[in-house]
Amino acid sequence: MADAYKVDGMTCGGCARSVSNAITKAAPDAAVTVDLATGTVMVDGGIPEEVVRQAVEAAGFDFGGAAA
Repeated sequence: MADAYKVDGMTCGGCARSVSNAITKAAPDAAVTVDLATGTVMVDGGIPEEVVRQAVEAAGFDFGGAAA
């Protein structure tokens, strides 16, 4: 099952690619889906939240934690 996280600051496809690439680089087995409209990132693969947070912040975006 995928985990959903809020990511602030994504405004375009380039932002979505940056976030997706950063998470995939940190966790190569992750399946990542970005939804710009809701500002959420779905990460499947049992990746710890801390790994996702570090990747998102390293890409220059604000990590908002688990999405409701």
